[in-house]
Amino acid sequence: MIKSNYKILGIMSGTSLDGIDIINVNFSFNKGWSFEILNAETIEYSKPWKSTLSQLVTLPMDQLEILDIKYTEYLASVILDFINNNSIKSIDFIASHGHTALHQPKNGLTYQIGNQQILAKKLHQKVICDFRVQDVLLGGQGAPLVPIGDRLLFNNYEYCLNLGGFANVSYELNNERIAFDICPVNIVLNHYVSTLGLDYDDKGQLASTGSLNKNLLIQLNEISFYNEQPPKSLGLEWVELNIFPLIDSYKLKIEDILRTYLEHIAIQISKILIKNKSQALVTGGGVYNDFLMKRIDGFSTSEIVIPENEIVEFKEALIFGLLGVLKERNEVNCLKSVTGAKRDHSSGVIYTI
Repeated sequence: MIKSNYKILGIMSGTSLDGIDIINVNFSFNKGWSFEILNAETIEYSKPWKSTLSQLVTLPMDQLEILDIKYTEYLASVILDFINNNSIKSIDFIASHGHTALHQPKNGLTYQIGNQQILAKKLHQKVICDFRVQDVLLGGQGAPLVPIGDRLLFNNYEYCLNLGGFANVSYELNNERIAFDICPVNIVLNHYVSTLGLDYDDKGQLASTGSLNKNLLIQLNEISFYNEQPPKSLGLEWVELNIFPLIDSYKLKIEDILRTYLEHIAIQISKILIKNKSQALVTGGGVYNDFLMKRIDGFSTSEIVIPENEIVEFKEALIFGLLGVLKERNEVNCLKSVTGAKRDHSSGVIYTI
C-alpha cells in the first residue's frame, strides 16, 4: 500500500553558490499534496568550496569525477550535522539535487556532483537523487524540474517565478505545464559584485546608483536565446560564452554593469508575466534585491506576490523533496511539456543503505 505521509529531507545547491539548502519537511496526500516545513537552513560554502564549484566547467572529466567523490563526502557531513543539530529522529529518505557541474542537454549531457552511492552509506539513510540525467537521455532539457511542484503545491498562482542563479518560470498553457529558463540573474550580478570583494549587491543598492548603458541593453535584449521557444534551459557555460564577453567589451564601471544588466533582467521577465489580473509567486535570492523587484514590478502586468521567507529561500529544496516522494511512489515527476522529453516519467536514482 502506498503511504500518504512522508518525513524527508530535501537538499538543493544552486548555481548562484549561496550554499546548501536543507529542509526537513512532512508531505501529506489527501486528494492533493500539502506540506509542513519543520526545519530549514542554508549552509554557506567556505571560500575554497565556492571557488572550486565556480570553476567546475573548466575541469576535465577525470578530475570532475574525483571531485564528485569529495563533494559527496562533504555533502554527507553537512547533512549529518543538520540531522544532529535539529535532533531529527525519523526520516523516510533524503532527496538531493546535488550541484550542477555540467549542463549541455543539446549534447546529451548533464552532470550533478554529490549523487554518489556513498551518500546513502555515510548517512545510513535511503537517498533519492540524480533527477536530471534520465530526462536528458529521453531527449529532454533535464531542466527545469521544479514545475511539477509548482503545479502540485502552488497551483493557486498563475505564474511561479524563481530568481536564483537564473530566472525560471512555470505556468499552465492549454492544460499543460510550461516552464523554462528566462535569463541569467544572480550568476551574472554576483560575478561582477565579486570584483569589489562582495558576495552580492545588498538590496540592489549598487545597481541603483549606476547609469543605464542603452547600447549594451539593446545588445543583451537581442541575444537569440530570448526568441527561442521553450523548452529551453541555461547553464554557466552559456553565460561564459554569451554574457560575460559582451558585457566586458563595454569596459563599464561595475555600478553601470549592474544597473544595465538588472534592467535587462526586468525586461525579459516582464515579457513573460503578461496575463492581466494574474498573480506571480516570486521566490529565490533575487527577491531580496529590492531594486530588481521594483523594476520587475514596474514592467510587468501581473501582481508580484512574495511569500514568507521559508518559501522564498527553500522552495527549490522543498520541491526536490517532493520529486523524491513522487519517485518513491513511482509517479510522474518530470513533465515532457516542460523539458521536451519523449514522455512524462518518474526520474531519479534510489540508493539504499
